[in-house]
Amino acid sequence: MSGHSHAKTVMATKTANNAKKGKIYSKYGRLITIAVKEGGGSGDATKNSKLRAAIDQAKNMDMPKENIERAILRGTGELAGEALESVSYEGFGPGGIALIIDGITDNSNRTLSEVRVILNQNGGKMAGEGAVRWMFERKGAIIVSFEGKSKDELEMLAIEAGADDVKASDEGMDIYTKPEDLETVKKALEDKGIKIESANLDYVAKEEVTISEKEKEQTERLFEALDDNDAVNNIYSNLKD
Repeated sequence: MSGHSHAKTVMATKTANNAKKGKIYSKYGRLITIAVKEGGGSGDATKNSKLRAAIDQAKNMDMPKENIERAILRGTGELAGEALESVSYEGFGPGGIALIIDGITDNSNRTLSEVRVILNQNGGKMAGEGAVRWMFERKGAIIVSFEGKSKDELEMLAIEAGADDVKASDEGMDIYTKPEDLETVKKALEDKGIKIESANLDYVAKEEVTISEKEKEQTERLFEALDDNDAVNNIYSNLKD
């Protein structure tokens, strides 16, 4: 479930095989559980925007309803589960690109070691706290599909809904908002009949960098290796498309 910054690998596709889908559902289950815990232990998605966003994403990935319900119950403590915590690491990838790697784990020391190994094996390295985070801004990020609408039409609807910026791709559009406006803009888009693929608080690079084709290939391998780690949920970079 990689971030809106060039790490759209296995977690971003519904066409994954069954083994990959099992991993995807496990990650979303942890995301839902931690959202409940960080929301004061309430499983009421109407009062917990982070939980609502996690559930929406899980549904978009066709995660079974019973899996979602079990994840909520683990968060409220009604079902036994792992002692989970959120983790966030900073690092550099091939060509010196900046990385923020977010995850959820039941063993932060193990996950730190695993992430460090993955980076070292794929042309990257860990960085100290604050070394790259300043290169990013925290923004609301909404992904929508065109679904019969033109780029210009969708862009106009997004601006009318209160978006700060938009970025179109072949598949659809990334819509950016102030963090506090994420839910308001999301609802306004839904009211206009626009299908929301995902809506999150993301790290968006202030400036993007260009690297060589060889470094891009190495970066893709790095993203795939990170995404394949059970604890890693989101990968953000300043790599230019």
